[in-house]
Amino acid sequence: MPAVSAAPAKSPGLPTTVDGGAWKSGHVQGMAVDRRKGFVYFSFTNLLVKTDLTGAPVGSVTGFTGHLGDLDFNTRDGRVYGSLEYKAAKAFYIAIFDGDRITEMGMDAETTGVVSTVHLKEVVDDYTADMDGNGVFDGDTAKTADHRYGCSGIDGVAFGPGFDDKRGKRHTQLLTVAYGVYANTTRQDNDNQVLLQYDIRRWKKYERPLTQADPHTSGPGSPDGKYFSYTGNTTYGVQNLDYDAHTGNWLLAAYKGTKAQFPNYSLFVLDGSRHPVSGPVSGQPQPERGRLLPLLTRGLHHPASGTYGWESTGQYGLVSLDDGRYYLAEAGTVVEDGVTKQTGRAVLNRWTGRVPTPFTPVTAVIADGTTEPSDYVGHTPHPDPPATSTRGTATADH
Repeated sequence: MPAVSAAPAKSPGLPTTVDGGAWKSGHVQGMAVDRRKGFVYFSFTNLLVKTDLTGAPVGSVTGFTGHLGDLDFNTRDGRVYGSLEYKAAKAFYIAIFDGDRITEMGMDAETTGVVSTVHLKEVVDDYTADMDGNGVFDGDTAKTADHRYGCSGIDGVAFGPGFDDKRGKRHTQLLTVAYGVYANTTRQDNDNQVLLQYDIRRWKKYERPLTQADPHTSGPGSPDGKYFSYTGNTTYGVQNLDYDAHTGNWLLAAYKGTKAQFPNYSLFVLDGSRHPVSGPVSGQPQPERGRLLPLLTRGLHHPASGTYGWESTGQYGLVSLDDGRYYLAEAGTVVEDGVTKQTGRAVLNRWTGRVPTPFTPVTAVIADGTTEPSDYVGHTPHPDPPATSTRGTATADH
């Protein structure tokens, strides 16, 4: 199982860019691609947009009052899965979209039946944990000792094999959910990425319509696996998560952390050729053991912390095409008729593994076989959010 690869493209026909449009919404949070039917799904924080491969809008789902984050497409049931947060209500869900039914613009998330949700009790328990023992939950703030592991909710989601599956028997596709993690520089128990794995084959019994005024709690009592990867603290954890079937590795895109003792990389890769090991979960106020996931020992290396990673985009959207190519999201803003709107587009890149940046854009092929860079006009790149930005509303910048 190769660690990194720059394999030649094997699936012609995918465009070098797919424009997700401009919307009065939050910024783009994630993407999912249905390659068989030729659709791309974009999450814009409080809006889901479905386009064809030319970027023409096909449908949208509106009315979210929470935070819709990273997305992934499940090839086994043909549906799109995304992270959905309601911090004030202490409710965290996987939102499941029936893409075949998203055929019109402005379909309401609660009344049209295109969205079902599954509640994640494990996330709620860690988010609401009273770590200082004073009997008070301090709410959606990083400036507290509360929130086990610094849990601020969830963001990254991806389908892939179980981390503990034996090599050669990785046919079971589990849903992996990554925690958001507060960037609090005064504590040491938030220096891990936390990932939960769920076998969703029996999740139909948990699925409920989205009821935002009265959030339900139908879902599994615990995950099928809970894992930790020591990366150093980041700003809101794994923003985008994806499994690369070509290498067997997992990619974790994050906003940079702010602790001076870490290199604060923006991309980490889990080594899919190595199984997790049992060991101490670093930095916890009480000694704790867990299943530890090793980073790939490639890219940039920081000997003092022992961490590896890259400097890369992918925080706004990351989709592996499982052949050495990826779609990375570019987020930005445009002003139309005096109104500022959020933009997002999927840009085709090839993995090179080079440092500091491991991706290079795939150029457009023209008639004589030469290449030229793809062109995109009128797009203002979206900056990384400051460490002080807040989460918990539909427009929160994370």
